[in-house]
Amino acid sequence: MGFIKEFKEFAIKGDVVDLAIAVIIGAAFGKIVTALTESVLMPIVSLILGKGGVEDVKFIVNETVFPIGLLLQAIIDFILIALVLFLVIKGINSMKRKKVDTPEQTLTEKLLIEIRDGLKK
Repeated sequence: MGFIKEFKEFAIKGDVVDLAIAVIIGAAFGKIVTALTESVLMPIVSLILGKGGVEDVKFIVNETVFPIGLLLQAIIDFILIALVLFLVIKGINSMKRKKVDTPEQTLTEKLLIEIRDGLKK
């Protein structure tokens, strides 16, 4: 029975549940970014390159075709996901800092601040 109890505690821990939620949201977010790149950004790139899209980029050496377009597409997707996640985390961290920087003051602290400000005048 000890093993089952330990497993329940592990599975219900907040960290495990948070990780599972993060993985699910991350997968959905990845689909959104992929759709954005395929439907908005890649047509712009294909206009610039004059080809069907980044997936069609390839080079040939001695009749051997190296289709590097899919790799380029994956790299662009990764960079976009990393950029958006960086911006989201940066925003969350700035909100956390604001909460930490402005703790609630006690009545004594407020009175001491008023006295200090009055003495400065």
